Amino acid sequence: MEKIEKNAKQVIEKIKNLYGNSPDINTRLINIKGTNIGCIFLESSSSASTISDFIIKGIDYVAKKTIFDNIFEKLENKLFNSQLFTINDFSQFSYYLSSGFTIIVVDGNDKAIVMETRANLDRGVTESTSEPIIRGAKDSFTESHSKNLGLIRKRIKDPNLWFEEIKLGRRTQTRVSIAYINDIAEIKTVKKIKKALKKIDIDGILESGNLRDYLTTKSSVFPQLQSTERPDVACQSLLKGKIIVLVENTPFTLILPTVFIDFLHSSEDEYQKSASITFTRILRLIALIITIFTPAVYIAITTFDQNTIPDKLLISLAVQREGVPFPTSFEIIFLMIIFEILREGDMRIPSTMSASMSIVGALVLGQASVDAGIVSPISVIVVAITSICGLIFSDIDFTSGIRSWRFLFIIGSTLLGFIGILAVTIILIVKLVSLENLGTSYLSPFTPLNIKAQKDAVIKMSSTNIFDRPSYISKKNITKQKRKDD
Repeated sequence: MEKIEKNAKQVIEKIKNLYGNSPDINTRLINIKGTNIGCIFLESSSSASTISDFIIKGIDYVAKKTIFDNIFEKLENKLFNSQLFTINDFSQFSYYLSSGFTIIVVDGNDKAIVMETRANLDRGVTESTSEPIIRGAKDSFTESHSKNLGLIRKRIKDPNLWFEEIKLGRRTQTRVSIAYINDIAEIKTVKKIKKALKKIDIDGILESGNLRDYLTTKSSVFPQLQSTERPDVACQSLLKGKIIVLVENTPFTLILPTVFIDFLHSSEDEYQKSASITFTRILRLIALIITIFTPAVYIAITTFDQNTIPDKLLISLAVQREGVPFPTSFEIIFLMIIFEILREGDMRIPSTMSASMSIVGALVLGQASVDAGIVSPISVIVVAITSICGLIFSDIDFTSGIRSWRFLFIIGSTLLGFIGILAVTIILIVKLVSLENLGTSYLSPFTPLNIKAQKDAVIKMSSTNIFDRPSYISKKNITKQKRKDD
């Protein structure tokens, strides 16, 4: 703790030196009846009009009607602001100034008055760009921390919805809030998250993605926590007993604990008929299997195990590969790398150009490669099917995990054919089974098997028949709706 000087002029000079006389440091020294009153704010993060119209005029009005000894007390009690409080630690000045607060110091006092005068530096509530939907709420989180809390509060009007805040980053002092429903979420899980966050000692936290590695205990290419910018998804998770981590200055919030099956679900699953949802989830599961295994199976068939396919199909494949100088594995790896480069370019270039670049790049490169005899047409088809099935998953971390294991399966099939695929499959299963997230098995509700949770795993039962929350997430207050016979 660093004491505040009792001389307002000295405090202003100290602040200016602290910020290297930065041009956005704005100060005002008002002398009333021989007493200096200092007003300090950052023009870049505060509203100058609010300060001029309300704070400066208010100081002048209050101070002129006050005797010398009571100026500080009168200012504290008479100035009107939604957030007004006093501090006695000079080291806190930089945090409040950067957060858009105005600080008032008065001669003879070792305390300072802090008032909120934030400028509106964030965008308004808009539709989600990373999680587009057909049916459901269209609003999304923003970079404003208070707005994000409000978007959750307006959906869950329960006093048991608790928020706990800590500041992370020695230089950024980023606000991080942990949200949970107190009588549903496991408190020991909340404590684990708080303990992990409090251990972080780093210069800065600029985005929620910076926290991922600190909140997971075992490394894996598959994500062990979910990220969303949609408040309805966050609220659905809270009602299931999960915990939400909101980070200042980013629209993406983190959901914990997360299991593998969550990435085969969609928030729209809650708003549609159960039969349609079940069919869609089965399609996603099939797409997952296709996008991981198809290139490896094709390599194994054409390289090691030609006797596993009918003769006519084998002859057709051989005819298509006639004149191609490279082995099948090279074709597949070459095309997969080209596709990943196109996908990465599609994500980075402006949206007005991305669609045309992707279509032209895929068509031109694919056709040119076939015409040049570098790859066979069937290889282009295999990679196209694989890539299309991979696009069904919107979570970028989950897609990256699929991509990594896809290449491992390709390597396995290149070396040992179907035996290599089987070996990598066993490694994948063992790896997934060994993962746990805050005490929850990553393959829940399948291992360990949870019969009740199967009602909303792959097959989605009607909402009228799902009475309990997933017990593998939290065992507290698991009943979410009364049974028909109650």
